[in-house]
Amino acid sequence: MIEDASTLQPYCDAIAAGSGPVALDAERASGYRYSQRAYLVQVRREGAGTALIDPIGFDGLAPLDAAIGDSEWILHAATQDLVCLAEIGLTPRRLFDTELAGRLLNLPRVGLASLVEHYLDHSLAKEHSAADWSTRPLPEPWLVYAALDVEVLIELRDHIAADLDEAGKREWAEQDFEALLSFDGPPTRHEPWRRTSGIHQARGRRALAIVREVWEARDAIAAERDVTPGRILPDPSILEMARTAPASQAQLKEMKVMRNRGPRRFASQWHEAIQRALALPDTDLPTTSPRRDGPPPPRAWPEKFPEAAKRLGRCREAITALADEHDLPTENLLSPQLVRGLAWEPPDDISAGSVSDVMTAGGARPWQVDLTAAAVADALLSG
Repeated sequence: MIEDASTLQPYCDAIAAGSGPVALDAERASGYRYSQRAYLVQVRREGAGTALIDPIGFDGLAPLDAAIGDSEWILHAATQDLVCLAEIGLTPRRLFDTELAGRLLNLPRVGLASLVEHYLDHSLAKEHSAADWSTRPLPEPWLVYAALDVEVLIELRDHIAADLDEAGKREWAEQDFEALLSFDGPPTRHEPWRRTSGIHQARGRRALAIVREVWEARDAIAAERDVTPGRILPDPSILEMARTAPASQAQLKEMKVMRNRGPRRFASQWHEAIQRALALPDTDLPTTSPRRDGPPPPRAWPEKFPEAAKRLGRCREAITALADEHDLPTENLLSPQLVRGLAWEPPDDISAGSVSDVMTAGGARPWQVDLTAAAVADALLSG
């Protein structure tokens, strides 16, 4: 366990002197904290052993990043950890993602426990995966659990790499891994309040305005206190406020949700948010449907955009056939978003070259373009 500089530097020296790739993992407190910061970092390398680093006591882990240098990282489900590791100064120059590699091999289950069972014939305990890792001190069983996640990664990586070589998919994986090096988090959502669970129950634009104002008030409180929003005020309670639209704080306090101490302590903030929504002019109310930057949902295409729906159907058939041929999940062969975009708005001059350009601009890797561009172009033209 590493909690201060006096123990970090000797381990960094051992990492720098070690050999082979470096296995890393991070534990966050999703479900408990607003932030997605890392509350524990697990590291293992041959010659250095395993360390559990508590990043809370450090301004950053730049010494560890320097010690790793350009050595290959091994991560499982890299997109879950890359952002929180970057926040503390850890950035890979090369990486190997065991989950993504498992998908390229079209394995039926690609969770870490499933891959460990498949390749190493071990059962990996996962009973603490949803724990509150911001807890201090961390219980000993949690630390054992955390260490085991990196104990297996180096051996697991070697087995998966051998299968990638045998399947002729190693170059594909390398291109996908390289693309992950620039991952900086999921795209920012427009109107994130619309993801309130059960929002379809909010009838009318005024009710939606209440949802928006209360959601944003809750989000501000949660961010300030670093508590996950649902622990401040559950989504069903936001919907209940939108349905009843209490006109006074007294009416608000009579609601069932306000019997709970958590929501009750912020009663004035909820009241102010509701009043803001009720006072909005009609022109400032949210629309009943979210604004979309891309094409509408494909379920609406057959009725409203039949030609686009036909193109999408042909493109999906082509991608499915190629995925079967190369033993790949369709979504790993080509992003469904790219397929929808091409079907919705094909290039003016449809050809394998123009489709390739659109795919590349949309983030497709060269191996994906090589396998799919001609088939998609044919599908777009065949109507």
